[in-house]
Amino acid sequence: MIRRVEETAMSNPSGFPHYSDDFGRWVTTPDGDWTGGFWVGLLSLSYLETGREEFLNWAKEWMRKLRPRIRSETVFKCFLFYYGAAVIDLLFNEKEAADLAVEGARSLQALYNPSAGVIPLGREAEEASSVGLSETNIDSTVAVALLCYASEKTGDQRLRETGINHALANVRYCVRGDGSVIQSASFNTASGEPIRRYTHKGYGDNTIWGRAQAWAMLGLSQAVRWAPERGEFIEAARRVTEWWIKNVSGDYVAFWDFNDPRIPNALKDTSATSIAAASMLKLSRLLNEERYRDLAVRTLNSLSNYVTPVDGRDDRPPGMLTSGCYNRRIALATNNELVWGDYYLLESLLTLKGTIKPFI
Repeated sequence: MIRRVEETAMSNPSGFPHYSDDFGRWVTTPDGDWTGGFWVGLLSLSYLETGREEFLNWAKEWMRKLRPRIRSETVFKCFLFYYGAAVIDLLFNEKEAADLAVEGARSLQALYNPSAGVIPLGREAEEASSVGLSETNIDSTVAVALLCYASEKTGDQRLRETGINHALANVRYCVRGDGSVIQSASFNTASGEPIRRYTHKGYGDNTIWGRAQAWAMLGLSQAVRWAPERGEFIEAARRVTEWWIKNVSGDYVAFWDFNDPRIPNALKDTSATSIAAASMLKLSRLLNEERYRDLAVRTLNSLSNYVTPVDGRDDRPPGMLTSGCYNRRIALATNNELVWGDYYLLESLLTLKGTIKPFI
């Protein structure tokens, strides 16, 4: 996987790698879309593992290209400035990265609706349709990590309170009693009361989109890390994780939607699965539960079958995590390498290897 990162960086891509085509050629975005931070994260992890300065230099170069996104009216810039800046500081104590991450967090807090207790998707959110100031989704729960990190760096408790409130609101809106997750919700901007629950990318409004479940696992494991005193985060994190474990397919690699009627012939989503593996490793560490670690290892062993090999048996570049499903609804990159899938798989592997010491 690090070889894949290196070859991509050396090819001098015109924009941030987003997803690759059938031949391993990257489709890029000029501004990072919602995924640019994962490319910076891959470069950072590659430096952590190899110690080769070019990886860190590349990471900083691409990090700086994210700065214009501070002005974006989208909650998803939490991904950009957490993985594209805060992680660099957490790993390497880099002031420039810390300053950018804090600036990104403050711009995120500026979008907060205190009446509803949530940061809405925003009018520039990278979603399919119908987004704005009265919409939220479970993906954005990860904002708790960026906001609490920034609070810790600055001493500004308002940032932490915003992150905690936002995560709690998303649990209320999107997590069902049985631990299954619905991706999105509309809410009353004055009271925060939910109006409807639905999905942008899943099979249907009453199904469980695989990545929604995985994003809930990730966001709530981060909430447990940054707000360990909040028992409701521990309970919710266990609930969504146990639902995944109970319902994931026998090979531990999730279908793109748990309720697609075409199962067992439905598409898989390795990107959702790599997010889930990373989340189980985090929760195992936080709660000292070996069972979650064991399940993460089984998941990663299965994912290894989807990584293109180095021995020439595949015409594509080595180190690609294949069979990711970006957006089945609009037939976008439904069986492809996805940059966030690569990131969470590499993070998980380096966590198991013991390379990653701080909690990221």
